[in-house]
Amino acid sequence: MKIANRRAATVCALAAGTVLLVAGPASAHVGVDPQEAAKGGYSTVNFKVPNEKDDASTVKLEVAFPADHPLTSVMPQPVPGWDVKVEKKKLDKPITMHGEKVTEAVSKVTWSGGKVGPGEFQQFPVSMGQLPKDADHLVFKALQTYDDDDVVRWIEEPQEGAAEPEHPAPVLKLAAAEESGADAGDSADDAKSAGKAAGKAAAAPEEDAGSGSDTTARVLGVVGIVVGVAGIAFGVLAGRRRTA
Repeated sequence: MKIANRRAATVCALAAGTVLLVAGPASAHVGVDPQEAAKGGYSTVNFKVPNEKDDASTVKLEVAFPADHPLTSVMPQPVPGWDVKVEKKKLDKPITMHGEKVTEAVSKVTWSGGKVGPGEFQQFPVSMGQLPKDADHLVFKALQTYDDDDVVRWIEEPQEGAAEPEHPAPVLKLAAAEESGADAGDSADDAKSAGKAAGKAAAAPEEDAGSGSDTTARVLGVVGIVVGVAGIAFGVLAGRRRTA
C-alpha cells in the first residue's frame, strides 16, 4: 500500500511539473500595462518584459511603433541602468496636430545597457499620443534580446476568435473616451445654477417672514397714533367742559 501511494505521488508531481513547464512560456511574454486606453487622448503605457530563461538575461528591448497610425508624441521615462534611443521616420503625408503640421513620427524605441535576470521582469514606461480616434487597437511589435545572443520576436498579431500565437505582439486596445471636458463644464455650470436656485428658494421664506413682520409693525404703529390722537382730543374736550 505504501509503495502504491508513493508511486501515485510521484506520478502527480511529474504531471504537475509538466503542466508548469508547458504553461510557463505561454504566460510569460512581452505585453503592455494598462491594456486599454481612450481614443484621441494621451496615455502612459508600460512595456512589461519578463525573462523567460534560467541561464540568460535580457539585455535589450526594441519596440516598433505602428506606421498606419503614427504617434507624434512619444516620450520614454528614464529607467535606471538602461539607455534609451528614439528613432523617427518621415510621414508620407503630413498631419496636423494642435494647429501645426507634423512631418515625422516615432518609428521605434530601443532600450539597452541594462539587465533583466532570470526570474525577474522590467517595465519600460512611455508617454504616447495623440492616440487615434479611428482605430480599435494598436500593435507594437517587439524584439527581446538575451546576453546569449538569442532574440525572441514578439511580432505575431493575435486574431479574434483564434488561439493565442506562440509569440504574440503587445496590443493596446482603444476604447471610446469618457465624458468630454466641455460636457463636464456644462454639468458643473448646471450644478452651480441649481445651487443658486436652491439658495434663493431657501431665502424666500425668510424674506416673506420679514415682510410679514414689517406689516404687523406698521399696523400697530398706526393704531398707536390713532389712540394717541383720540386721547389728546378727549383731554381737550374735557378741559373745555370744566372751564364752562
